[in-house]
Amino acid sequence: MSPQASSGVNAGPSGPARLLVLGGGGREHALVWSLSREAAVEAVLVAPGSDAIADEPKVRCFPNVSALDPAAVLDLATREDVDLVVVGPEAPLAAGVVDALLDAGVPTFGPTRAAARIEWSKAFCRDVAAAAGVRMARGRDFTAMEPALDFARELAEAPGSRGVVVKADGLMAGKGVTVCDDLDTARAALGVLFATLPEGQLAQPVVVIEERLSGAEASLIALCDDHGALALPPARDHKRLLDDDKGPNTGGMGAYSPVPDVPESLCATLVDVIHMPILAELARRGAPFRGALYAGLMLTPEGPVLIECNARFGDPEVQALLPRLAAPLGPLLYGAAQGDLASAAGALGLTGRMLPTTGDAAVAVVLAAADYPAAPRKGDVILGLDDAAAAGAAVFHAGTVRDADGQFRTNGGRVLAVVGLGTTIPAARANAERAADLITWPGMQRRRDVAARLPAAARGAATSPDPVSEKAWMKGGPS
Repeated sequence: MSPQASSGVNAGPSGPARLLVLGGGGREHALVWSLSREAAVEAVLVAPGSDAIADEPKVRCFPNVSALDPAAVLDLATREDVDLVVVGPEAPLAAGVVDALLDAGVPTFGPTRAAARIEWSKAFCRDVAAAAGVRMARGRDFTAMEPALDFARELAEAPGSRGVVVKADGLMAGKGVTVCDDLDTARAALGVLFATLPEGQLAQPVVVIEERLSGAEASLIALCDDHGALALPPARDHKRLLDDDKGPNTGGMGAYSPVPDVPESLCATLVDVIHMPILAELARRGAPFRGALYAGLMLTPEGPVLIECNARFGDPEVQALLPRLAAPLGPLLYGAAQGDLASAAGALGLTGRMLPTTGDAAVAVVLAAADYPAAPRKGDVILGLDDAAAAGAAVFHAGTVRDADGQFRTNGGRVLAVVGLGTTIPAARANAERAADLITWPGMQRRRDVAARLPAAARGAATSPDPVSEKAWMKGGPS
């Protein structure tokens, strides 16, 4: 059977009946929560999963199966006769788990290792974007400290410079980026990255240095097959630990959707000028992409600029996105895995580039452990989970474990994402904050300004307003 072929023994016109989701964090909890509620789904298997994920309907977790072990994942998928494997985190992609599944003919939503390189190598991402004509910040990749520092100095001392961004080239769980206000900060960040490496030139890039851009960030994630893309609504996350974007960078302390300054009517254009050219370039290089392609954007005064690509659903963005969707996810993931996303979308009556939404807004507030992100403390008893659920919030577990007494305890850095829905963003925010206030443990950290700063014209709307001038907004955009 060819790598992209499938028996699809349990998959009907309405999508896969038996799915295997890889991972055990908050993103995977949200995916399992969504998929398990679809009428056509009979069972959702999760490896390794978590105690909280196992509480969802139709779910079985396999805690002894590592998502990073291709042989173990393939054995589980084959033994349990699954129709579709859905890869959650980035590490299994880089480990080649998808390659092993496809070689055995198991339909899989997630890119091969070669295609996933768009995430795990920042230098490769820049090279692909340049070849595809997608605009990114001015930057270069380096294998040695001194030339990297020289380029950082050049950017920092340029007229009108806002600083420098230092990015580790490999996978860093969302925390490999340092935003530097000055050259001294950049020098320190480079020193950390090069400290444990051998002297002299290395074979592969170690670091990417980029100019620091001015503007607001946004995320646009699309379900993709080799040649097509269907986008989820835009989202915005909050990377810094503390209110007012202070403190260290994290994997994300909250997210909301829609994004008032990224009109959903414009997202189709963004897919056409960012996602589609990147898909075409990856296919041209012999690395066709099937999975979730995440475009991290900076909305500069001159237009949108791509700042990064991820090869999977964003976390915590997806926790705020999935509760808004008005179409089943399973058939679309299966269609993308089969290289036939367009037919899957057509069978659901979907047209255009965007997935439909319920019309509600969503706000996700992340609750983090004491001492996160440096050295998160584990083992603290979490109180108030039932109260938050009773208040109407969806609570997705990212880093928890159930003890012998049935109590959930902290077991990671980002512990929970509390999601509120509402007819407007402020209403969703109020619901999320109210529910988050009911949860506590010693040393718990959270931001209280997620989705707090909105354009005045958007504060009463759940959906993004039509732009005054889309052409003006796109000026200087990707070319």
